[in-house]
Amino acid sequence: SSLITRSRLKDETVMATISGKTNMVGLIGWPVGHSVSPAMHNAAFAALGLDWCYVPLPVPVEPAARIGEAVQGVRALGLRGTNVTVPHKQAVMPHLDRLTPAAQAIGAVNTIKVEADGALSGDNTDARGFVADLQDHEVDPAGKSVIVLGAGGSARAVVYGLAAAGCTAIAIFNRTQDKATSLAAQMQALFPRCSITAQTGEQLPALASQFDLVVNTTSLGMTPQVDTTPWPDEVAFHAGQVVYDLVYNPRQTRLLQKATADGAHTISGIGMLIWQGAIAFEIWTGQKPPVDVMRAAVEKR
Repeated sequence: SSLITRSRLKDETVMATISGKTNMVGLIGWPVGHSVSPAMHNAAFAALGLDWCYVPLPVPVEPAARIGEAVQGVRALGLRGTNVTVPHKQAVMPHLDRLTPAAQAIGAVNTIKVEADGALSGDNTDARGFVADLQDHEVDPAGKSVIVLGAGGSARAVVYGLAAAGCTAIAIFNRTQDKATSLAAQMQALFPRCSITAQTGEQLPALASQFDLVVNTTSLGMTPQVDTTPWPDEVAFHAGQVVYDLVYNPRQTRLLQKATADGAHTISGIGMLIWQGAIAFEIWTGQKPPVDVMRAAVEKR
């Protein structure tokens, strides 16, 4: 009963802090019940003493018109903005008034801001969040050569972020060659100074040792398929290489376990989740995000 009492007291305290002046933001997606974003952002708001609140906003895929209604509702209900997660990152785009260059190039929106004039502006903080996490681990992408595994939405953000940060070469490997070729061509046009190519799986063993950084953007290795990996067991990593896995559940994927055993430096994708949220926080509030507070909130989940 004491546990129930403490829970009720906590809920009442939260409710007491919300008023007619509270600034509301949230997360559009389906499902959203598992998301750590509410805990992360509300901890950040509390740490800075901001009268803001972040809530989950579940929007089902069907009927298709629902996503447009939800986006218009962001403005109609007076929200300051939202994050957008799967499966709606592309679907929200036709319903927005403006798109940043990053959102246009990546072809997805993960952050919406309601501007002072009421316009809905779509941005994508995944690319900057990925690069910020690399830099947080003292890895500067400038001048580096990178292997990117996968050619989906996450790969688009990663390739965009790496090329914008000054990588010299990016080799994209994907099971579907056409997808990798298309992504490489689109990004090469945007970043002519970076060599961006699509490679076949047969070329991986020969190229693996020549690249500074390897990034997995696929879902291979994610719970519950923890025994899967996008990297061939017979291809070794080496000391000095950095291996980054966007998968963060589990923290030590099979890919990262192999990379560690081979002597490479490894980074889990949990930091990208934190940094993309931190950048969204600054977009909405104009305040520097308390990244350590946000990280602590995620680590508790």
